[in-house]
Amino acid sequence: MVEHYKIIYEGGEGELVEKKSRFIAQIAPVKTEEEALAFVEEIRRQHWNARHHCYAYIIGERGQTARCSDDGEPSQTAGKPMMDVLEGEELHDVCAVVTRYFGGTLLGTGGLVRAYSGALKEGLKNCVAVEKRLGVQMEAEADYNHVGKLQYIAAQEGIDILESRYTDRAVFVFLVPVSMEERFRTKITEGTNGRAQIRRIKELYYGMAEGELVVF
Repeated sequence: MVEHYKIIYEGGEGELVEKKSRFIAQIAPVKTEEEALAFVEEIRRQHWNARHHCYAYIIGERGQTARCSDDGEPSQTAGKPMMDVLEGEELHDVCAVVTRYFGGTLLGTGGLVRAYSGALKEGLKNCVAVEKRLGVQMEAEADYNHVGKLQYIAAQEGIDILESRYTDRAVFVFLVPVSMEERFRTKITEGTNGRAQIRRIKELYYGMAEGELVVF
């Protein structure tokens, strides 16, 4: 698992008009190539009377699957410029479709490149991107006289508490960046004089979307 990568968390759309041709960009989060192609077909149905539906998508934490299409436009004037925009923004798990309604005037290769990439950039302005970071869900169980210490250590290290349970003992579930795992474990051990029981539950991805913590 890679330590971090950026995704589209919420899709959006934008539009650009160039010499009476309308370029409508629509962007969606996708997890598989099947989802990406289904999104392209959905846009085709939505804009059934448009001349072109050019697209680009990048899927996987390492961008393992990446495809683009000019859909009848001159080669390298639509899909590739769109892919360049997505790669420039370092986005993953994203599919972008730019629909063109022809306005009657030819734009030339340079004009098409600018129009397709420009429309996509307008659409991305209305999306929510999230940096997915690799973390560890860690559980610490201790006596009640160590509750304050555990809370203090978490606050001091900037660690989120996902859950807290209180029975005969106190149990906290922390979300720890993978790079801080050993440091945080040591802090808890030292802070409770070795009396806290610490358990690594699992690795997961998390991020911040518009100020809110998101666990994937």
